[in-house]
Amino acid sequence: MTSSSSSPSVPAFSSHSWKYHVFLSFRGEDTRRNFVDHLYSALEQQGIYTYKDDETLSRGESIGPALMKAIEESQIAVIIFSENYADSSWCLDELACIIKCKDMKGTIVMPIFYGVDPSEVRKQKQKYGEAFAKHELENKKKVKSWGQAVVEDPWGLLFAPREQIRKYQEAFAKHELEHKAKVKSWRKALVDASNISGWEPKHIANGHESRVIKEIVDTISERLQLVPSTANEDLIRMAARIQRLKLELQIGSGGVLMIGIWGVGGGGKTTLASSIYDEISSKFDGCCFVQNIREESSKINGLVSLQKKILSGVLKQKEVQGIERVEEGRRMIQNRLCHRKVLIVLDDVDQLHQLKALAGSHDWFGEGSRVIMTTRDEHVLNAHRVNVTHIIILLNSDEAIKLFCKHAHRDHTPLENYEQLSKEVVSYAGGLPLALTILGSFLCDKNIHEWRSALARLKEIPNDNILETLKISFDGLTKVERELFLDIACFFRGKYKDNAMGIFDACGFHPVIGVKVLIQKALITISEDGYFDMHDLVQEMGHYIVRGEHPKNPAKHSRIWIWKMF
Repeated sequence: MTSSSSSPSVPAFSSHSWKYHVFLSFRGEDTRRNFVDHLYSALEQQGIYTYKDDETLSRGESIGPALMKAIEESQIAVIIFSENYADSSWCLDELACIIKCKDMKGTIVMPIFYGVDPSEVRKQKQKYGEAFAKHELENKKKVKSWGQAVVEDPWGLLFAPREQIRKYQEAFAKHELEHKAKVKSWRKALVDASNISGWEPKHIANGHESRVIKEIVDTISERLQLVPSTANEDLIRMAARIQRLKLELQIGSGGVLMIGIWGVGGGGKTTLASSIYDEISSKFDGCCFVQNIREESSKINGLVSLQKKILSGVLKQKEVQGIERVEEGRRMIQNRLCHRKVLIVLDDVDQLHQLKALAGSHDWFGEGSRVIMTTRDEHVLNAHRVNVTHIIILLNSDEAIKLFCKHAHRDHTPLENYEQLSKEVVSYAGGLPLALTILGSFLCDKNIHEWRSALARLKEIPNDNILETLKISFDGLTKVERELFLDIACFFRGKYKDNAMGIFDACGFHPVIGVKVLIQKALITISEDGYFDMHDLVQEMGHYIVRGEHPKNPAKHSRIWIWKMF
């Protein structure tokens, strides 16, 4: 790459709202069917939304204004300077607009010198010099034809009043000035663009186009990450969490690593996995984010469908043929991906056989690959021999209030009268992102009286959406494990574990293994000094289950834990 000036600073760039990631400026007859076509396909495969006139322009649109508007709405402009680029006044108009957007809006400009030297572009020599001479000649012919048309007009100069002749002369002179100004802007744009670091012919020569295209796409992906992602605008303190996970992933080092993200339901596992995926996916040959594995695998041929999704995502194929059974899918994933550096995220895994079908072992994937799994069950990760188990950390009080306020208050800060009520909601949620988001979204359009009513109701009637999400972990327990969990939730939270174990053993719960399962499913914890504990909302979920369909009739509850003195 040449060493010269760079594009404007990131703050100006990141403050603007963009429609396209990349605008491609090129001379069609030179590069459309080879280099540009391959570059466009590579950008699209990486999820980079690219404007290429024959691919993106709507039918019936006026090509001039549409192209200029697309340039203004693009984050990055890639200019492919080819031999005949300057022959096209359209290309030169595009270029002038790109440089203007670079100066005014912070558009990042990336030049590619395809078969031409940057000095030829900068000094307008050889083909570029010939192109400008051609433009000058064409303009002179155009003006001459206009003058000839006036002379040949039977009502032309012979009968034209002097004032009309003066207007003709002024119009021609104005056109000359406009043409000179345009040519000046073209020349300046060529100089400015050729002084920006880019890819030169020596990088592309000797049949290395595919390697250079990959380098270009990787560079664009990295530059796009300088812009804050609107998809993650609600994430609080996510940067620190991503950094911690990135250290564990050891991006750039060799080997194949499998990383498990484990924690309570609604704790932010999927959000973290999605954020890290967005940030690092460009560094891999192929990538795929597979969602809702617990739910999808329970469907007919669900695992086969998920195997196909991995292959089509990583290999960029619309449809994968030849898989009818899970074993066939296992073989195909291993055979097709064992030499590729891939990133795969398996979201919401709850059974070991799911991992064995989708990411059976490290040797299924090529050097440098990373497989990330999210789950509520630590045992699944241990049984699959993952390299690292990343434990989700819930939000602290400051982070929680910020996340809640993003959803509950338009200006992201609590109004004076709402400050104490906001703190009560945050205390109730206990740092659980799901609860903060649901409750904040519910309260966002309520007045202060309605807030108080909602809080009072929460203390007696929990939010169904939150509890149903948490209850998924309970549903995965055996009958005896469910009984054990409900007893801890109703009677033994905050009690010394060793004292309770004797009671559980007498009830036939075999508590040593049962307690271990509950810990691994993130339903309970044991404090350092040996006491049972759990998240407030997990305990509330247990109470909710016990009350069942008769919340107001304790006689029909399996357990009673509220003491009242009369």
